[in-house]
Amino acid sequence: MTYQDRYPLAFRLYPYARSADQDAGQPAHHPVAIVGGGPIGVATGLDLALRGVPVVVLDDHEGVGLGSRAICFAKRTLEIADRLGCGRQVVDKGVVWNRGRVFHDRDEVFSFDLLPEDGHRYPAFVNLQQPWFERFLVEAVDRAKAQGAPIEIRGRNRLTGLEVGEDGVTLRLDTPDGPYSLTADWLIACDGARSPIREMMGLGFEGRVFEDNFLIADVKMKADFPTERWFWFEPWFKSGASALLHKQPDDIWRIDFQLGWNIDRKAELDPARIRKRVDQMLGPGVEYELDWTSIYTFQCRRMERFRHGRVIFAGDAAHQVSPFGARGANSGIQDADNLGWKLAAVLKGQAPERLLDSYDAERIHAADENIRNSTRSTDFITPKTPQSRVFRDAVLQLAAHASFARPMVNSGRLSVPAVYDGSALNTPDALPGGPARTRPGAPCPDAALAEGGYLLDQLQEDGFTLLVLGATPPTRPEGLRMLRLDAGASPHLRDRYLGTAERALYLIRPDQHVAARWAACDAEKLARALDRAMGRL
Repeated sequence: MTYQDRYPLAFRLYPYARSADQDAGQPAHHPVAIVGGGPIGVATGLDLALRGVPVVVLDDHEGVGLGSRAICFAKRTLEIADRLGCGRQVVDKGVVWNRGRVFHDRDEVFSFDLLPEDGHRYPAFVNLQQPWFERFLVEAVDRAKAQGAPIEIRGRNRLTGLEVGEDGVTLRLDTPDGPYSLTADWLIACDGARSPIREMMGLGFEGRVFEDNFLIADVKMKADFPTERWFWFEPWFKSGASALLHKQPDDIWRIDFQLGWNIDRKAELDPARIRKRVDQMLGPGVEYELDWTSIYTFQCRRMERFRHGRVIFAGDAAHQVSPFGARGANSGIQDADNLGWKLAAVLKGQAPERLLDSYDAERIHAADENIRNSTRSTDFITPKTPQSRVFRDAVLQLAAHASFARPMVNSGRLSVPAVYDGSALNTPDALPGGPARTRPGAPCPDAALAEGGYLLDQLQEDGFTLLVLGATPPTRPEGLRMLRLDAGASPHLRDRYLGTAERALYLIRPDQHVAARWAACDAEKLARALDRAMGRL
């Protein structure tokens, strides 16, 4: 059975259709053009369209590519997907998991729970093949278009040329019906790790390429393994220096084998050789099919800057990390979440263009954090010197018996959303006793409400929100939404937002990050914090 047979609705998501722009006498103009119809490009376009910004998404294919690729979608990604209109579909189709186990040879070193507390709508992680995630995003686009959202996705529109000016860009495109051009005020490059836009602009990456390779084998089989993340250092089945096992929907299991650096890629991708590795892991007599295979190399790199005038880079086009830790697609979706409200505010005249410099600063901060954690994971998984291997093995042996050693075991620190500490959009913290997890710059943790539902459900409207917890609110600037909640009746809300404080006011950004918080504030302080968060100061 071919991939297209198995996922017929996921493959051609936006088949080519001739657009009116191709018949125009001169290049048509769009406020925003996005190149790249993968998850980051579609999510960014959908976010903008839901805020009323017209956007055209251009892709050189007609849908998703082959293979599972990104499979681990983190809690924050699910929350963003919920705001975009497809979070529930992802969870319903995917495999939910919160627990991971780490092994050394045959021995379990320790296990961990990524979401030990309750009061959250979404789990720590959902495993779902990227084609399904992309399909649900495109279906959300279709639903939004039916409600009037101004977004169009054009398949088989390949970018062949680019001119960047001070006030916009001109794109030259090729289609099955021939070439045409269009112009845009803003261009968002979501065109992947080999970004043609980055190449056309003569921009590069900085960082490390690690001397190691990993084989991905998607295996279709019936198995009774639990829905957990299993990672082996020096596995007893000798199929590689390390191995990773994940469950996916439709009886597909993702297996990663560490191969080393000096390999014959063609030989390693021979189905007979892959089957030998899988057989060593699963044991004799296990029936399975090879669904998809690939080899990847660890890379931890980013662009020096993500914004270049009217061109903004997001996702793999802007930064790359090794896949252990599930930081690639998740960080890209957070790029979209950060960029959408800011670009919409600039285009609507609500904020100055310099607000977009905070996208550059905040998401570079996030990329550096991801690269740092991913590099540490890679160095622990693949020691580069005899001394570092001795240290790694000693930590693994200790961790099975001594809890102090377990935090040092690094099989891939799993994706968490960035806290924008030090952002120019933050107002200094003014809530004594407030929890560190909800300080200015932090993403809002979810909380079950006494009134019913969840906090993040109440923070999905376009614009800023003033969250009032037992405090007296000041006079609000026009357009600022207020949300009063009873923290005393909700232990989750009290613990996550009050701590030891008796009352609080939170100014929350459209991307559900905290901009400011106080025990009390007046109208002047609130207005100043809002101006700061909108880049007007």
